[in-house]
Amino acid sequence: MAVSGPRAPAVFIDKDGTLLEDVPYNVQPCRIRFTPGAIGALRLLDAAGYRVVIVTNQSGVARGLFGERELGAVRRHIEEVVRAAGVAPPAFYYCPHHPEGAVPAYAVGCPCRKPQPGMLLAAAAALSLDLRRSWMVGDILDDVEAGRSAGCRTV
Repeated sequence: MAVSGPRAPAVFIDKDGTLLEDVPYNVQPCRIRFTPGAIGALRLLDAAGYRVVIVTNQSGVARGLFGERELGAVRRHIEEVVRAAGVAPPAFYYCPHHPEGAVPAYAVGCPCRKPQPGMLLAAAAALSLDLRRSWMVGDILDDVEAGRSAGCRTV
């Protein structure tokens, strides 16, 4: 069901290397570390009225390194840390696909894998977000391209 009323601006944030320290294929909550200033930035974005949405490629699922259940534990840990800091937990969107994956169900190209804008478009539709007033923040050009393709400003 679509949400009525004005659409909210969002800040889409890449998870690994942007919001969190990049530990390749990490799904162990005890190894999750937020990047310096990340929690403070989330507080500022929350206070400014932005909806925060994590958008992350998670090819480890397609490669058979971990399952989607483990990603749920990562999401819950992020939510707990952010909530404890007094900030509304971010929405969490991930792409488990990779065309060269080892798990056939996930070994596909798809419109949600960055640099494609699918995750941003899905979040915008589900959360009633205004993409023209939104930002995509990431650490690689795939993040920038996904944001631009979705109609966001990018950093």
